[in-house]
Amino acid sequence: MKYYSYENFKNDTKILIEKVRASDFEAIVAVARGGLTLSHAMAEGLDIRQVQSIRTELYDKSQKRENITIFGACEFKNIKRVLVVDDISDSGDTLNAVMNYLNKEFKDIEFKSATLFYKKNIYL
Repeated sequence: MKYYSYENFKNDTKILIEKVRASDFEAIVAVARGGLTLSHAMAEGLDIRQVQSIRTELYDKSQKRENITIFGACEFKNIKRVLVVDDISDSGDTLNAVMNYLNKEFKDIEFKSATLFYKKNIYL
């Protein structure tokens, strides 16, 4: 495991905030657990009070499951643009499932995703 300092997190988060600022998001959905800290920092930086979370399970320890499970529900009132935040897009399966779920549940809302890290061998 590689050490990732708070200073690196802070700097990377500031860069990510600036990349998404122009989209004028009205809410953030954190993908728990990895997206919780990042979503809080981004909500502060973007001045967004509407922060919600959903939880997913794709792994049992290090064993990948066949299907992902999504827990929790979001509620959006008068919201048109939502940023979905997670720490890393590894295989892309979790983020893809979350985006599909949200797009299916909330057809009139535009969802975009952001992560601090991704593996370059995936295609989203």
